[in-house]
Amino acid sequence: MSTWVRPRLTGGSQIAKVMPGDPGWSWTGLEVIELAPGAQRSVETGGLEYIVLPLSGAAQVTVAGVTHSLAGRPDVFSGPSDMVYVGRDNSFTLTSPAGGRFALAAAVAATSRPTCYLATADVPVELRGAGQASRQVRNFGTPGVLEADSIIACEVITPAGNWSSYPPHKHDQERPGLETQLEEIYYFELQAEAGATAGEPIGYQRVYGTTERPIEVLAEVRSGDVVLIPHGWHGPAMAPPGYDMYYLNVMAGPGEERAWLICDDPAHAWVRQTWQTQKVDPRIAPTPSTTREE
Repeated sequence: MSTWVRPRLTGGSQIAKVMPGDPGWSWTGLEVIELAPGAQRSVETGGLEYIVLPLSGAAQVTVAGVTHSLAGRPDVFSGPSDMVYVGRDNSFTLTSPAGGRFALAAAVAATSRPTCYLATADVPVELRGAGQASRQVRNFGTPGVLEADSIIACEVITPAGNWSSYPPHKHDQERPGLETQLEEIYYFELQAEAGATAGEPIGYQRVYGTTERPIEVLAEVRSGDVVLIPHGWHGPAMAPPGYDMYYLNVMAGPGEERAWLICDDPAHAWVRQTWQTQKVDPRIAPTPSTTREE
């Protein structure tokens, strides 16, 4: 299980780092860094495309002499953020005047796409599930929102006591129109509910395989931890009572189609039908751009 569960890094500015070429890993990457006020980070993209996403704080991203200002946000639970996409065979410099925490999500890219900025107001927000399976999904890097070569990225808020990434599902085969082969990174942050005074926030992530491709993960996760999903059924991501859960998903794969096509575990797919008679958790309040998806 240790291959697929990466605890938060300590002792430096790096919180998390996963890159193509790591053991068992081929298509996606993620680096989460903390920058001191005025600090910079320069990146040569090479054969990767990148999304620069503020997790806390504001920043400037300079690409080919053009600077894009990111307003960012106080923290991941306060709402979506603007972001910048940078294609392969390029370079960029990230600067944070006041300091902050930033995600550099990456994926192997076959073609170079233009740099683009996505404003916070243009990030589609959807409410997925219902009842105790309610969660809020921010689709800043999904097909139809971001023009990219291969990367698919989004972030999810799961209120305390709810289950997310549920029913368990997989996307590890190329089946036209039914399923796409995508490896996936989960990066977690957690917070105690308002009014809590003690305890380190925790959550849980489940991954399990098929007979042909076994994998077993049941991990307790904390802020800064990463779970890798090379294949297999994954879900639920569980937010225990008292602790809200955030996770950032980064996906990519070898297929020609850039699409998130999944299939549910047949043993649990029936759960989706129960949502039709349940209300969405009011703690994930809708916004003007919110949509509802079963």
